[in-house]
Formats: sequence, C-alpha cells, structure tokens
Amino acid sequence: MKLINGKILIYTGIAHFLLGVSPFAFGKQFLAFSKTLFFKISEGLFEFPLLNGVMNYETFASFWFVYFGLLIIPIGILVDYIEKTNKIVPKKFIIAYLVVVLIGVYMIPFSGMTFLMLPHAMYMFIQRNNQLNNGKI
Repeated sequence: MKLINGKILIYTGIAHFLLGVSPFAFGKQFLAFSKTLFFKISEGLFEFPLLNGVMNYETFASFWFVYFGLLIIPIGILVDYIEKTNKIVPKKFIIAYLVVVLIGVYMIPFSGMTFLMLPHAMYMFIQRNNQLNNGKI
C-alpha cells in the first residue's frame, strides 16, 4: 500500500496558498497587504467587536485561508517523513487532525474541510486500522 497522506497534506497546503493569493480568491486583499510589506494587515484587537471595533472579515478570511495553507505544508512534510520511516501515522495525530477537521466542517460546512479533508482524515484512520490488522507495525 502506497502511503501518500503526507503528500496530500503538502499539496492541500500549496493549493490553499496559491488559491488564496490568486485573483480568483483573495488576490485583492493580498495586493493591499503587499503595500505595507505584509506588516500590519489589520488593526488587531482594535477591530474586536467587544472593544467597539469593526472587524474586516474579508481581510481576516484571506489571511487565515493563506496562513492555514502555509501551516499545513510542514505538517504534511512531517507526516510524509513518519510514513517513510515508521510506515504508520500515530493514532493521536489522526484523532487531533480529525477533531480539527470536524470543527472546520461544523463552522464552514460547504468547504474543502467537508469535501476533501474529512474524507482524508477518515481514510487515514481506516488505513491505520488496516495496517494494524495486517500486522504491518
């Protein structure tokens, strides 16, 4: 069985980043970010509604969409390394990944979390169980 979970996470992160900075998604926001050299992209706590601020949700979403993509790339590299050396991803990682994905599915049901990452998390769990049942560890 070819272990590709790390590569799936790496490619998902790259796609997230590239889509996020493209003109089809958040390119307008990233053009504005570049004018401040990506330094102060929001007013931080001063935008927080409890402090009588007004949050710029497009800026917030664009930052986190791209940042999530960048965060998932090193996680994918780590999973790829684990698969190449140990051949099995630890159950604790898969459960943590599944919890994060389920929160994302709950918060944004019609997104890549539901249609791509949830099946991937379930695939990782099933794959691990199959490996254990076949005595591959």
